[in-house]
Amino acid sequence: MSAAPVDTAAVAALVDRYALAWSDPDPARRRALLAEVLTPGASYIDPRVHAETPGALALYIDRVLAQRPGARVLRTSGVDVHHGMARFAWHVVQADGSTLPEGIDVVWLSADGTRLERIVGFFGPLPRPADADTARKP
Repeated sequence: MSAAPVDTAAVAALVDRYALAWSDPDPARRRALLAEVLTPGASYIDPRVHAETPGALALYIDRVLAQRPGARVLRTSGVDVHHGMARFAWHVVQADGSTLPEGIDVVWLSADGTRLERIVGFFGPLPRPADADTARKP
């Protein structure tokens, strides 16, 4: 059985709208963007936070942007989509034009593929095998 065809361009546009929510300086517009791209029960997790609702994610983004005024999140890769999930790379461009290390997000799509229902973010490059082995040891 083959999977239903995926409109990768539509998912990429959805991801870009989501990144825009991380970049807009206006809290009301950020919340409107999040309402547009997230399911009502969407969750977000990264190494620093576990936001269990879109409202909690909006508050987290408020705090992040307060620490980095003028920062923007930009997608830096294509969007890889399969089985209702997608992954993409991104980085933060600060107000002075400097960039932070690239991260990746893995997202779960709604059943119709038009919204995000779960987002898991990772910061920085993947660890090298020796680093990963060391991290696993007690």
